Amino acid sequence: MQIDPIVNLRSTLSVFRFGSHDPTTRLTSTDFVRATLTPDGPATLRLRWAGGRLEAEAWGPGERWMLSRAGAMTGSNDAGFRCPDDAHPTVSRAHRNNPGLRIVASSTIYHEILPMVLGQRVTAHEAIGQWRRLCVELGEEAPGPKTELTAGLRLPPSPDRLLAKPAWWFHPFGIEAKRAEALRTVARYADRIGEWSTLAPALAAAKLALLPGIGPWTVGATIGSALGDPDAVAVGDYHIPNMVSWALTRRPRGTDEQMLELLQPYAGQRGRVIRLLAMDGHSAPAFGPHQRIQPVHRW
Repeated sequence: MQIDPIVNLRSTLSVFRFGSHDPTTRLTSTDFVRATLTPDGPATLRLRWAGGRLEAEAWGPGERWMLSRAGAMTGSNDAGFRCPDDAHPTVSRAHRNNPGLRIVASSTIYHEILPMVLGQRVTAHEAIGQWRRLCVELGEEAPGPKTELTAGLRLPPSPDRLLAKPAWWFHPFGIEAKRAEALRTVARYADRIGEWSTLAPALAAAKLALLPGIGPWTVGATIGSALGDPDAVAVGDYHIPNMVSWALTRRPRGTDEQMLELLQPYAGQRGRVIRLLAMDGHSAPAFGPHQRIQPVHRW
C-alpha cells in the first residue's frame, strides 16, 4: 500500500497507545503493533512503513477484520483540514508545523474506552499504571509470532474476565468502586458497544453517554480515535482548557466554556486543533502546589 510521504505515521498512530508501555500497543519509528478484540475474535495487527510503502499483516481469528481496518487506522479516510484564512496565528502555525497528522479510526470503541474509564478522576500516571496492571492480570496473550517487538504483548481484558471480578477486586490496583463499576458496565454492554462502532460519531457518542459512569470527558476522549471524529473534545479535562487558553489568549487558566468558545471558529475540527496545539508544544504554565497521589488501597 502506498502512503503519502507527508504523513507522519508515528505521530498519527500514537493516539492508540495509552502510555509508552501500553501492553496492547507498540510503536517505533517504523513499526506499529496492536492486539485487540474484534467482532471476529482476538487479533494482532502489525504495520511497517518504509520507502513510501505500508506493509500490513495480522494474526488470530480477527485477522481479516484487522487488515480491513489498516487504512482507517493510518488515517487514509481522513478528509484533511484546510486551515481558515482568518485562523488564529497560533493555530495556523501549528497546522503548518505538523502537516503529517491524520485523524485515525480503529472501530474498536471497547478497547479505546477502557483506559479512558481508568483516566477518570486520577492523574495520567496513575491511570497508565492501572491499565498496564489490568492487561497483565486479565488480558490474554496476543496471537501471532513472538518477536522482540511483540514480546509480552497482551489483549485488553475481555468482557467476561472483567465481569467475573467484583468491584472490590480492583481496589488493590488503585481503582475505586466507581471506576470499577464503570469498567464492569462497559463489559456488560460490550456487544452493544461493538454495534455502536459502526455508527456515526455523534450517534455513537450519544449512546455511550447513556451508560452509567460514562460522562462527557470519557466519551470525548474515546470517540476521536475510535471513530475518527476530528471534532471530538474531552469536556471536563484538567489540562486541555488551560492549554487552549494559554495558546490562544496567553491566559494560563481557562474553563470548559471558554475553551469551547475559543474553538468555535474550528467547529467540525476542534479535536484536530487541540491535537495540533499539543503537538506544537503548547502547554499552560504550571504553578501552585502539586497534588500528592495517595494510593486508593491505602484510604
